Amino acid sequence: MLNIGIIGTGWFSKVHANILSEIEGVRVKAVCGTSTEKAESFALEFDGARGYGVLEEMLETENLDAVYVCVPPFAHGDIEMELISRGIPFFVEKPLAADLETPGRIISALREKPVITSVGYHFRYRDAAIKLMEELKGCQLGMVTGYWMGSMPAVPWWRNQEKSGGQFIEQTTHLLDLLRYSAGEAEEVTAVFGNKVMHEKHENVTVSDIGSVIVKMKNGTIATLTNTCILPDGVSAIGLDYYHDNGILKLNQEGLIKSERDVTIKWKDRDNPYIRENRAFIQAVESGNSSGILSDYHDAYQTQKVALAALKSAETGVTVKLEDINKNIV
Repeated sequence: MLNIGIIGTGWFSKVHANILSEIEGVRVKAVCGTSTEKAESFALEFDGARGYGVLEEMLETENLDAVYVCVPPFAHGDIEMELISRGIPFFVEKPLAADLETPGRIISALREKPVITSVGYHFRYRDAAIKLMEELKGCQLGMVTGYWMGSMPAVPWWRNQEKSGGQFIEQTTHLLDLLRYSAGEAEEVTAVFGNKVMHEKHENVTVSDIGSVIVKMKNGTIATLTNTCILPDGVSAIGLDYYHDNGILKLNQEGLIKSERDVTIKWKDRDNPYIRENRAFIQAVESGNSSGILSDYHDAYQTQKVALAALKSAETGVTVKLEDINKNIV
């Protein structure tokens, strides 16, 4: 029986905990929250689980085989370092942090003391993404356009640039990660962000609410990723469109659409990507073989670099080369 710990008591913690409780040979054994009361309330839903308000107490009391880290961007760092020091595999929800220094410190620790890791870039596990990768084989990809258009989350920390990193880092990172996965590594980034609407509707909004990012890939492909959080609740558009020499591939919220000449084919997502990513991580912990994990911490760190390059470009007004980012970090 694998004993799993959960850090965080929010929505994503519940998503993962519910999935884990349905996997044979796995049980949610402990939950750590910002207070013992929150953790105990969460733990009550899972037979035999205990709640803790202090991470070290949970790790010292429970014999955990792996831990899920589902906390806001600003809360990362010490948690992962503690898990690495104890040799405990961990699954961490995206993004890795609101900055680059924090995951850089974690990467250094992982190089010194490797553990199995997985990052919650669940788009990679979608049926649409699997089919996309198949369809891109043999094509000459020229351009990619992506869009994450939605509303602004109500939680106060999301509206604070230092705590969340802003929409491009906190949400659009899914598209950026899938772009890297499907179209290659980035060479340079140019970004423009703006504050158009939300700072007038809500107090203490320091994140941008509109933005556009151009990514030039090492292989010459050009991608444009745009995002906004000014839309009303319940209205959204999320997707990536791939333009290649045979036609167009459109990955949206429902699946994948292939358009070539007079032929249009649609594939809908069927299996739950959250279940897939959880099973891949659990299998890796059980077997010691992490080949089924599509995004580990080291890979996700590359996505974080590009996201922070975009932020730097927007702040400075100049194009940022990834090689310059790499020179200044581990």
